[in-house]
Amino acid sequence: MQKRLTHTIGSVIKDLTLQFERADLYYGHGTDNAYDEAAWLVLHMLGKPLHEDCEVTEPVSDELWQKINRIAQERLASNKPLAYLLQSSWFCGYEFYIDERALIPRSPIAELILDDYLPWLQTQGETVRMLDMCTGSACIAIATALHMPNVIVDASDISEEALEVASLNVDKHKIAERVFLHKSDMFTGLPDTQYDLIVCNPPYVDKEDMDSLPHEYLHEPALALASGSDGLDFVRKFLNQAKQYLSANGGIVLEVGNSAEALERNFPNIEKIWLEFDHGGDGVCFIHAKSL
Repeated sequence: MQKRLTHTIGSVIKDLTLQFERADLYYGHGTDNAYDEAAWLVLHMLGKPLHEDCEVTEPVSDELWQKINRIAQERLASNKPLAYLLQSSWFCGYEFYIDERALIPRSPIAELILDDYLPWLQTQGETVRMLDMCTGSACIAIATALHMPNVIVDASDISEEALEVASLNVDKHKIAERVFLHKSDMFTGLPDTQYDLIVCNPPYVDKEDMDSLPHEYLHEPALALASGSDGLDFVRKFLNQAKQYLSANGGIVLEVGNSAEALERNFPNIEKIWLEFDHGGDGVCFIHAKSL
């Protein structure tokens, strides 16, 4: 009688890695390779920490293996990002609920949050008013508030669906006393106030890039990605209005990704400090209020 094979954490990760490597998948929503994608799926389903060592010989029950395999096969068949399939994403070390109503968190701005936005934001322990425009899942707003207890954040988005996801995350992290959600088209639905810092990760994908996006990105809301022929449709309006909402010593952290060159060409008279990141990412600049 043939002995029944026992699934282990290591064997399941190895099997899924091989399946993912053979498939036409794109990684860019939390991982950048097949092994990490497989490990994320398995460890999430087992309820184990993603950033700690685990015992690879630990057995995986047939029931759990079948659940893991169903998600893996959907990933392979649909090209839907794993974060959407798990309804879970990580940002700044915090877990966020996510679904197709909002972009999957992945901004390099996470590194700025963990550095308290220094040297661009000088607080000296004072209460800071921040605006997170185009908040989506509210990951930037919430991570900032959790990491910096002296910051109060207005988080805005034009999408009611995205704000529904944001609301779930505000509740999840019990931060409603310092993160306030607003439905707003640009600045129109916001409180009459001035901010020490405006963080904006807007739609910035130009038409050429939109036409060639990997299938995974087509599961995300186009409203949060596409921004005209050169990727600056949103940014033009934003920069024309932002100064009146900034304090005298305030500034903007603006992410424009691959549209960075277009931003330089179109706004040569605005001084922009392009930021470098230790853990990858580019296309993010700081603009002081006095430069607008």
